[in-house]
Amino acid sequence: MRLVFIPMAQGNRRVVVHRDDGVVLEMRSYDRKYRVPHDLAHAVAERELRLSAGVFGCVAAGAVFSSMRVIDGSPRHDAAARSRRIIKDNARAITLAEVLSGVVHDAVEDPPPVPLFKRAREVWGIVEEKPFPYTEATLAVAVETLSALTERWSHLRPEEGLEFTWPPALSAPVKSPGKSKS
Repeated sequence: MRLVFIPMAQGNRRVVVHRDDGVVLEMRSYDRKYRVPHDLAHAVAERELRLSAGVFGCVAAGAVFSSMRVIDGSPRHDAAARSRRIIKDNARAITLAEVLSGVVHDAVEDPPPVPLFKRAREVWGIVEEKPFPYTEATLAVAVETLSALTERWSHLRPEEGLEFTWPPALSAPVKSPGKSKS
């Protein structure tokens, strides 16, 4: 999947998502108060931390969130039901991706006084019971990647794009319709 992060006039942003199934989606973002686009922080954190069932892993699998619309291609006949199922079945992983991407985003946007590794472990523990699986080095790579992309982002003019590759292996699991969790 290919993601293109695009600054727009008046400080708005959008992401054009080119899914591997040929569907092209637009995701609008209205987070003008941040220098670093929130959706870019999500993509970087989810990719670098290998979160296959976060926001972008779910999109790769066929989810379409409410901030998105199809702008090209032909969705599957069952696209709406599949999207709802993917989002429902991966709700916890999406929440985990949200909190971890927030830590990475904050580290680049406005570094908090709490060390990155400590903060990441704290937010992990709010949502997840399993042991924290990341090293300080892994988190540092995510922050370095986002910092580098933020530098590139800051030089874009409205409607120019920053390309980001999403690995095919990071796609959320999709259960068949009868196998969804209750």
